[in-house]
Amino acid sequence: MSSPSGDAPVGLPRDYRLLVPREWFRIDLTQDRWRGQLKTFVDHQAEGRHVSAELTRNVWTTLRNTAEAGRARGAMEFFLLTTSQDGSMPASLLVSLMPLGETPADPRKYAAWLDMRRPEGRARDQVSVVDLPAGPAVRVLGATTLNVHVCMPGGVGYLTLSFSAPVTGMVGPMERLCDAIAGSLTWVV
Repeated sequence: MSSPSGDAPVGLPRDYRLLVPREWFRIDLTQDRWRGQLKTFVDHQAEGRHVSAELTRNVWTTLRNTAEAGRARGAMEFFLLTTSQDGSMPASLLVSLMPLGETPADPRKYAAWLDMRRPEGRARDQVSVVDLPAGPAVRVLGATTLNVHVCMPGGVGYLTLSFSAPVTGMVGPMERLCDAIAGSLTWVV
C-alpha cells in the first residue's frame, strides 16, 4: 500500500505488514499478472484430486469474479487457503484500502452505521468495535465471513481485511486464525 507519489504525508502510513501463514497462496492484485497467479492456484489445487473440470471451472470463475470485484473496490492482495480435499472453494482473505467517502471516520459510528444497514433475522452478522495493535477496528462476523475494518492512522480511511471460509464456516479454529492474522497488522510509516 502506498500513495500515488510513493511518499506518504507525515504521520500517514506508507505501507502495512500482515502476517499470513505460509500455506496461504498470495496473489498481488496490483500487478497485471494476477489472473495467471490465480489460474496457477486453481490448477494446482485440482491436480491429483480427481476434481471435475466443471468444479475447477466454477472455482476459477468465482475466484476471478471475487478478485475483479475486489480490485474495483480498492483490493490490493488476495490470499487463498484450501481447507478441503475435494477442490471446492478455498478460504480467502481480500485486503482492500477503503477511503472514507461516506464512511464515518470514527470506528464506533462506523460500527453503528454498519449495524443499521444489516438485515434483521437469525443469521444477522455480529458488529463490534475492537482494539487491535494497529488501532481501533470494526469487526463484522457472519456465518462464513469475517470483515475487519482497521482505522488507518491519520483518519484517511480503513484497511479492510475480508475473510471468507465457505467450507468450514467462520467458527472455532478458522475464526481464531483470522483474528490472529488481523491482530498481526502493523503500519509502516
